Amino acid sequence: MGPSERAGKNDWFAELDAELEEKTQKIVKDVEKLNTQRGEINRTLIEDFAKINDRFQKIDVHLIMEPAKNVFSQPTSMPERYAMREDFDYAGVKNIQLVDRTQEQGRMGDSLKVWYYNDGLTMRLRIVFEHSEGERYYKHAGWKRMFGQFIIYDSSLDEVDMDDLHSALGEVVKAWYESHLRRNRELLIAALTEKFEKGESFTE
Repeated sequence: MGPSERAGKNDWFAELDAELEEKTQKIVKDVEKLNTQRGEINRTLIEDFAKINDRFQKIDVHLIMEPAKNVFSQPTSMPERYAMREDFDYAGVKNIQLVDRTQEQGRMGDSLKVWYYNDGLTMRLRIVFEHSEGERYYKHAGWKRMFGQFIIYDSSLDEVDMDDLHSALGEVVKAWYESHLRRNRELLIAALTEKFEKGESFTE
């Protein structure tokens, strides 16, 4: 192989290397942007969910929150007040949820959930309300609990509108809260059926 041929091969790789470096820098910037967006959204939603949980506790309704409050917050000098931790990795949270532990009226497992998913190259945020639909017997698996979903909010990260998100979230919380006050879960299901699209059904 002559010098000119070796130079040609080196030029080929130099061109490829430059292209890969350009792609690397672009993707790194995209990932940093997504992490920043997800961190800001998560911090807001985690604080929102903590406040919702506190409100339900005032009427003796026990919800389990993930992440747990002691993970993302710290106590203050004011009784029953807490501060969001500044050193917590909000962007690293993939799921946020409030799960109802009330056993009456089939409420066990009713939950408000937030997660992220990829649609092609686009990261999206989805909020759903999952609700128990009772149990069903399967010949080879025995009794399984059936769950349904209502899609409360769904958007790409770039297009998340916190006003719209909070409006939808408020509708769910009001119906959920009132249904507990009135001891009538059907009020919750009816309100969600009227206002939100149904998602998938699944068993556990």
